Amino acid sequence: MLNVITHGAPTDLPPLLIAHGLYGSARNWGVIAKRLSDERQVIAVDMRNHGQSPQSERHDYPAMADDLAEVIDSLDGVADVAGHSMGGKAAMVLALTHPQAVRKLVVADIAPVAYSHSQLPYIEAMRGVDLSGITRRSEAEAQLGAQGVEPALQSFFTQSLDLKAGKWLLNLDALADQMPQIMGFPEIDAHWPGVALFLSGAASDYVRPEHRDEIRRLFPRARFVKIPGAGHWLHAEKPREFEAALRGFLNA
Repeated sequence: MLNVITHGAPTDLPPLLIAHGLYGSARNWGVIAKRLSDERQVIAVDMRNHGQSPQSERHDYPAMADDLAEVIDSLDGVADVAGHSMGGKAAMVLALTHPQAVRKLVVADIAPVAYSHSQLPYIEAMRGVDLSGITRRSEAEAQLGAQGVEPALQSFFTQSLDLKAGKWLLNLDALADQMPQIMGFPEIDAHWPGVALFLSGAASDYVRPEHRDEIRRLFPRARFVKIPGAGHWLHAEKPREFEAALRGFLNA
């Protein structure tokens, strides 16, 4: 099963499962998960090929959805689910293929469509870091910076660096090989009848007006909210606003 970080104890409310985005980890969500755990148990997962979770040559959304369903099955079979970017796509496929497992769905800054941009340059940048002799994350960040990676992403990527072992906690080979699957979205002949919140950054272009018809086809009860001043990394850029939106939706 996926590696999980659990915040808080079970309550009368369904637990909240959080699925991170590409190159992320459960640890990235620690502050928000801890704050939300004052009302309900919150479980953040390391997605496959990330963090401490198992590695696999397969990295597509049906497989990731099955991973999440296995975690929810261990939590009495139903949960509220929030996912960002890649994790948001996995959460959508979870709701479409395991509808009974999801009570409420939050999709953070992603749509159920294929995207044309590639994340491969970041894999090449991480592969380009000489990990031999590195004792501090700042040394790896400097090497990433020399390859043109912006400072915010330098620190984000190095959170997945195991300094003692001198390796990335990311299966870079599998992620590179499966990048077309990650950037795409599977064709699924289904819709999910539950309530879904599509929460986007107002400064992001990941969820566009032309995506709304497809979102509503798959999620007829979709609601749309934008966080002013936030981009794609809305939970990191506007954590309090993101938390408030999540809390208000889940408790409505």
